[in-house]
Amino acid sequence: MTLKQSLLLLCVIISSSLLAQEKRPSDIFWETLSSHCGKAYKGHLALPENDEAFGGKELVMHVRSCSDNEIKVPFFVGEDRSRTWVFTKKDGIITLKHDHRHEDGSEDAVTQYGGTASNVGKEDIQFFPADPHTQQLIPAAATNVWWVTLDDTTFTYNLRRLGRDSVFKVVMDITKPIATPEAPWGWKD
Repeated sequence: MTLKQSLLLLCVIISSSLLAQEKRPSDIFWETLSSHCGKAYKGHLALPENDEAFGGKELVMHVRSCSDNEIKVPFFVGEDRSRTWVFTKKDGIITLKHDHRHEDGSEDAVTQYGGTASNVGKEDIQFFPADPHTQQLIPAAATNVWWVTLDDTTFTYNLRRLGRDSVFKVVMDITKPIATPEAPWGWKD
């Protein structure tokens, strides 16, 4: 092999190695969310402003449990500790599920619904169209699309049911951690 061929081969190997090390947008999103592990934050309902179930109540998220492929984020609405957002990652694709529990820890009849991103998304936003399980469990949610935005100041959880004008939007201020809340329903401390 000539020197020129050796240098060319070395360049190809280095380039391949650098490409393999490049992070996907979903990996950066995941790392950003994981960096908040153990922290809790308050937020507010942005849309709809007059929602009876969420409006006027204290909203708290707690990035409580993090691993390489799963992040659990309990979301409290006032005294209701029934909700946990469960993010999982496989092969660079993120899934969002909603784990709903009763006070005794048992699963609600409507739980584990959500969707899987169709691609690696962007560093600061991931979209989750309703999956087949959701479509079977909640037929009206067949056209649901959830999306989460994440930047230096806010974590925003959004829901839109395609074909309807309404959007549900919760904005959490991630610049001001608060005291860690008690465990969500069904969790052991």
